[in-house]
Amino acid sequence: MRPLRGQRRQPVRAASTRRNGRKEGRTAVAPHRQPRRRASPSQTSAGGRVLNAVAQRLGVRHPLLTLCGVLLALSLAVVLIVGGYVRAAGQKIDSLAASMSNYAGFGISKLTLTGENHTSPQMILAVLNLKPGQSIFDVNLGAARARLLALPWVRHARVTRRYPDSIFVDITEKTPFALWQSAKGLYVISRSGAPIVEATPQQFPKLPVFIGDQPVDGAKLVAAIDAHPAIRTRLTAMQRVAQRRWNLILNSGVVAELPGTGWRKQLGVLERLIVDDGVLDRNISQIDLRSPDELYFTLRDQKAAQPQARENKA
Repeated sequence: MRPLRGQRRQPVRAASTRRNGRKEGRTAVAPHRQPRRRASPSQTSAGGRVLNAVAQRLGVRHPLLTLCGVLLALSLAVVLIVGGYVRAAGQKIDSLAASMSNYAGFGISKLTLTGENHTSPQMILAVLNLKPGQSIFDVNLGAARARLLALPWVRHARVTRRYPDSIFVDITEKTPFALWQSAKGLYVISRSGAPIVEATPQQFPKLPVFIGDQPVDGAKLVAAIDAHPAIRTRLTAMQRVAQRRWNLILNSGVVAELPGTGWRKQLGVLERLIVDDGVLDRNISQIDLRSPDELYFTLRDQKAAQPQARENKA
C-alpha cells in the first residue's frame, strides 16, 4: 500500500476578474457600524448622572419612572395624613386594643390613693383623668406623675400599675410651716418661705405668723425663739424688715427690734427683760435691741426713744 501523504494546501489568492479587459482586484467591504446615539439630557447633566448611578446601584432599569412612582407615593401619604385618615385609623386601632385589654381583665377598675391630706381626692382624680375600664397599659405614668407634682401641696408623687386592674397613687405633701401676711394676702408657707396656697388663720391656728417681706430665713428665727419660752408664749408675729433684720411683735403690742447680726444674743436679753424686769407690764410700746451696748425704750404715746444703760443685762 502506498502511504498517504498530506497534500499541501495552496495559498488562496485573491481572485481577480477582468472587466472591460482590465484586471481588477477584489474590493474589501468595510465592517458594518452601528449609528451613534445622542445622549439624553438626563445623562449629560450632573443630576442625571447621579440618578443613573443610583439606579444602577439599586438595579433599577428605569430611574425616571421609579422616581415618579416614589413622588406619587409620597404625595398619597401626605394626602392621607393631612386628611386625617391615618389618625382615624390609629384611633380605631387604639380603641380596639383597649377593648381587647379590657376584655382580658386589664381595664382599670380600682384606684388607690395614699398620702393625701390637704389635697382633695377629687382634685387628684381630675388631674389623673382616668376612666373606668380604660386599659391599664394606656396610662402614661410619667405624665400622670408630672401633673400631680403641679398641684400646690404635692412635694413627691409615685404612680404605679398593680396588675391586673389597679392604679396606685402615693403622694407626699409639703409640710405647712407658718403663715405669711403679705401685701397680696395671707399664705401658708413651707420652711423655705415659699408660699404654698392662700389660707385663713382659722385653718392653721397654731402656726407662727410672719408679716412684711418674704421670710426666707424664718425657720432659723422660729427655732431660736423656741429656746426662750417667755418670748414664745407672748409672741404674736415676726416681721421681716428690708430682708435684713427682724421685729418681734408681742401680745401686749410691744415691738422688739432685733439687729441684723447678733440677734440670737439679743433674744436672751429680751427674755431677761420680760422675766426679771417685767418690762411688758410697763407703759412701753417699743424696745430697741439693735445696739449691743444700750437699750432704747419708747413709751406709749411718746415719739422720742429714751436710752437706758444696759448695766448687767447683756
